[in-house]
Amino acid sequence: MPFDPPTYRELAERAWAWVLTQVRRDAEGVWLAEHPEQTMRGEFAVGMHSGVGGLAHAMAEIRLTRPLTAAELAVGEEICESLVDRISQQTAYDYFDGLTSTIGVLIALDAEGADLAVGRLRELATPDGWPSSWIEPPRATVDGRCNDATLGTAGVLLGALWAQRHQVRDASELAAEAVDILIAETEPRDGGAYWPFVPLRFLLGDDVQMPNWSHGQAGTAAALAAAGMTLDRPDLVALATSGAEYLLTLADTTDGGLRLPHRIPGLPDLDTYTYSWCHGPTGTSLLFAALDRAAVSAVGSRTPAELEVACVHSLQVSGIPERLYPGFWDNDGRCCGTAGAGDVMLNMWQRHGRDTDLAFALTLGDALVSRALDDGTHAFWRFVEHRNEDPLLPPGTGWMQGAAGIAAYLFRLARVLEQGREAEAVARMDTWWALPA
Repeated sequence: MPFDPPTYRELAERAWAWVLTQVRRDAEGVWLAEHPEQTMRGEFAVGMHSGVGGLAHAMAEIRLTRPLTAAELAVGEEICESLVDRISQQTAYDYFDGLTSTIGVLIALDAEGADLAVGRLRELATPDGWPSSWIEPPRATVDGRCNDATLGTAGVLLGALWAQRHQVRDASELAAEAVDILIAETEPRDGGAYWPFVPLRFLLGDDVQMPNWSHGQAGTAAALAAAGMTLDRPDLVALATSGAEYLLTLADTTDGGLRLPHRIPGLPDLDTYTYSWCHGPTGTSLLFAALDRAAVSAVGSRTPAELEVACVHSLQVSGIPERLYPGFWDNDGRCCGTAGAGDVMLNMWQRHGRDTDLAFALTLGDALVSRALDDGTHAFWRFVEHRNEDPLLPPGTGWMQGAAGIAAYLFRLARVLEQGREAEAVARMDTWWALPA
C-alpha cells in the first residue's frame, strides 16, 4: 500500500531542513555545498542545478503547502542578492548554472533582476549564438556553439520565453534572436528537421547524437514549439513538428511505447536506453506535451497526446524505480532519477486523469520513502556510481541532483493526493505547457 500524504510531507520537511543546514556564506554571498564534506565554494555553488539558486524552485513548491518561515524568506533574499550582483560579469548563459538559470530563479522568487539577466544575454549574443567555454578541441573548434535546451541556444530560448511570459523587459527581443539562430542551424534530414548538439560546421570529429531532452532533439524541438505558442508563430510549431517527426525515425516503439537511445552511436559501457528527464522518455514526453498544447493534429501517424502516453508507457514498463542491475536506476534525483519521473507522472495525471499515472507517481514516491536515510533529525538520499570502488556517493543537496529537488516532489505528491487533480502546480520554463491549462 502507498504511504499516506503526511508521511510524504514529513519526510519532505526533514529533507528540506537538512538542505538548509548546507547553505553557506562567504565574502561573495550565499552558496550551497553540494554535499556535507564540501568546505569551499565550488564551480556550481550558486546556480540552479546544484547550487543555492535551485532552492528557489523548492521554495516555490513549499509555499503551496505552507507559508515560508522567516528564515526561508531570508535565504530567498540572499539568493536574489547574490545572483543579481553576479549578472554584470557573468558569461555563462546556460539553463543549469548561467544567466538562463538566473532568470528562472529570480522569477521563482518573484524578485527583481530578471531584466538584467535578459540584458546581459543580449550583450553576450553573437550572430550564431552564445560562446561556450567548454567547447574546444578535439570535439570542436574553439568558436563552437551549442544548440541544446540545457547548455545551448534552445535553453536561452526557453529562458527568454519564460521571461516574456512574466513581462520582463526585452525578453521578446532575446527570444527572437534565439529563434533566428535555431532556424539557421536547422539541418534537413529525410525524416524531418534536425538540430545537432554542436552545429556540424564546428565539429572536428563525428556527430554524436543524444536525442532526448537535455542535449538533443527533443529539448530543442520543444523550445521551438513553446516559442510558436508564446510568439504566435505557427511556422515555429510546424518546424518543431518536423523535428519531432525526425525524432521518431530514431525511436523504439516496438511495445507500444516510445524510447530513444541515450547516445548514437552507443558505447560499450553505456546502457542503450535510460528513462530519466535528461536522457530518457521522462524528458522527451515534454516535447509531445508541447505539441499537444500547440494543437498539432499529428506527428507522423499519431497524435502528440498518443506519443506522450507512449513515452509514459515506456517508463511504466521499464522496471524503474527498482535497481535491476548495477548501473540501472542508481539515481533518485530530478535530473536523472526518480523524482524527475514522478513529477512528470503527476503532470500527466493532473492533465489527463489516468489512474495508472497517479499509481506510478505513488510507486516512485514510495521508493523515495524507502531509500531515505535518517540521521535522527534529518533525511537525505545517497545515489550510486557502480563503477566506483566505493559506489555509494555522498548525499547531494541541490535541486537537480539532491535532496532539495526530491523534497519538492514529495511536498507536491502529498498536496496533490489531498487536493486532487485541481491542485495548483508550479510552472517552470521547461514545464509550463505540460501542466493543466
